[in-house]
Amino acid sequence: MRRILIKGGRVIDPETGVDRVTNVLIEKGKIVSIGKGKTQTTKDKAKVINASGRIVTPGLIDMHVHLREPGHEYKETIETGCLAAAHGGFTTVCSMPNTDPVNDNQSVTDYILKKARMAGTVRVCPVGAISRGLRGESLADFGELKATGVVAVSDDGNPVMNAQLMRRALEYAKGFALLVIAHCEDRNLTANGVMNEGVTATRLGLPGIPNAGESVMVARDIALCELTGTPLHIAHVSAESSVQLIRDAKARGLPVTAETAPHYFCLTEEAVTDYDTNAKVHPPLRTAKDIEAIRQALADGTIDVIASDHAPHTTIEKDVEFQQAANGLIGLETSLSLSLRLVHEGVMDLNNLVTHMSINPAKILNLDYIGLKPGNPADITIIDPEKKFTVDADTFRSKSRNTPFNGWGLKGKAVLTMVAGKVVFKEV
Repeated sequence: MRRILIKGGRVIDPETGVDRVTNVLIEKGKIVSIGKGKTQTTKDKAKVINASGRIVTPGLIDMHVHLREPGHEYKETIETGCLAAAHGGFTTVCSMPNTDPVNDNQSVTDYILKKARMAGTVRVCPVGAISRGLRGESLADFGELKATGVVAVSDDGNPVMNAQLMRRALEYAKGFALLVIAHCEDRNLTANGVMNEGVTATRLGLPGIPNAGESVMVARDIALCELTGTPLHIAHVSAESSVQLIRDAKARGLPVTAETAPHYFCLTEEAVTDYDTNAKVHPPLRTAKDIEAIRQALADGTIDVIASDHAPHTTIEKDVEFQQAANGLIGLETSLSLSLRLVHEGVMDLNNLVTHMSINPAKILNLDYIGLKPGNPADITIIDPEKKFTVDADTFRSKSRNTPFNGWGLKGKAVLTMVAGKVVFKEV
C-alpha cells in the first residue's frame, strides 16, 4: 500500500511550528499533508498507523557515529550500525572517517554509500577526512570527497595540531560549502591522560586530562573560524570552559555550532571509580559542574546538537587494564532515551529536544530535507514518552556491548522509525 496515515499522534515539528495532536498523510514515500482534511478520510484506503498517546517527530539525525566499516567489521558493520540506529529512532547518521582505510578518497566514500544502500535501513551521510590518512600533514581532496557524497570533513579521533593546516582546511572547505567538524584536543596537554584531571584521578592513581586540553583547541579553532569566515562545528563538547568560549563566539556572530553527547550530561568522572572501562571515553567524563554547564548550554542553545558519538569496541579492547583500554561507548540505542531525561527533569521541552536531535543537525549539515514539510521524504520517528524499560546491552542490534548504561532504568523510547515511507523499525 503506497498511502500511509499516521493517526492521532502529537506531531512536533519545530521547523514548521507544529505541536498538536493530528495526522500525517504519506504517499509514495513522501509527506503529503499534516492535519485533518478530505485527503485523510477512510475512503483513501491508507494503511493506518495508530500513534495515539505517542509523539511523532521528524526523523532523528545523529551527526557523530563510528560505523567501523571498512576495516573493523568485528566491532561494527554498516549494516549492524544502521540497524542499531533504526532501533534508536534515527533515520540519518553521519559516519566518521577513521576507518581502515581512512575515508579520505572517492573509493572509500563510494564503498560506504554502497554498503548503506545494501543495508536498506537508515540514511548514511559519510564524513570525509580533513587530512590524508588522518595524519595532519596534508589536506585530503575536498572537491573529490564532496562530489562523491560526503557532507562534512573531520579528523575526528585526531586533532589537527597544525594551526596553519587547519586554517587551510577551513578556507578550502568554504569553497565547496563543506562543514568542518573539529576534534578539539591539544595533544601536548592531554598527553598520556586517561580520565579527567582532578581528585578522582589522583585517588585512582590514573593520569589526568585537564579541561584545557579541550578548551585551548576550541579557542584556537574559533579564532580560525573568525579569520576565515568558514562555518565550524565543534564535536563532543565536555567542558565548562569550552561552553563559555562557544557562547562568546556565538554572541559575536561567528558561524560556530557545537554538539555534545548524552554521556557528558548523564555521567561524571565518578563513573570510572571502579575502573569501569565502558566509561572510558575521549574527551573524558568531567565533573558535576561541567555537567551543569552542558545542560544549561543545551537549554539556551549554546550547544546546538545532541549526538551519540557511537563508538563500538569489543571485549578485546575493553576488558583490559584501564590505561590500555580503548576510548568510547556505544550510544545509538540509548541516546534518545537518555536525552529524554532532560525533558523529564525540566531542562528542556520536547520541541527543544527535537530541535537538537533533528532540525539543527539537518540545518548544520545543509541537508535538503528538514522537518515534516509536504514534499519532504517521510523520515519520521514515533516516540512513546512514557515507556519504561531497563537497558539490556545483550538485546542491542549493535555488534558491540560497551555501554556504561547497562541496567539503567529509562523512560521514553522510539517505537517506530520510518525512512522515505518505509518502516525500518517497529517495536513489537
